[in-house]
Amino acid sequence: MGLVQEFKEFAVKGNVVDMAVGVIIGGAFGKIVTSLVNDLVMPALGIAIGGINFSSLAVTLKEAVGEKPAVVLKYGVFLQTVFDFLIVAFAIFMAIKAMNKLKRAEPAAAPAPPPPSKEVELLTEIRDALKKP
Repeated sequence: MGLVQEFKEFAVKGNVVDMAVGVIIGGAFGKIVTSLVNDLVMPALGIAIGGINFSSLAVTLKEAVGEKPAVVLKYGVFLQTVFDFLIVAFAIFMAIKAMNKLKRAEPAAAPAPPPPSKEVELLTEIRDALKKP
């Protein structure tokens, strides 16, 4: 089998196509969640916590010398990124929880049939015995 044929079989498998669709939908959903957080949640949260932005927190390890820039440990950017991640993760959690509530409940599986009664078992044994030569 040629390389092109193998690639064609791989590329058109259902799970590869499903994964591609999932990645595309995930990217679009990520944009929606990011907009939700940046445009709706963060302004309200900024007012609630007094407009604190951790991004400006830093420690200068070595001052700038001439053309060389200062060596700065920007721990505030890390804290802000972690804080943003927690908000995005919580927003996604809430969105998934809401979608799960909207999903229709799947019908319950049919109950297993009850075992045959003693009379049916006896009649089955008699039938099987009569079939023997």
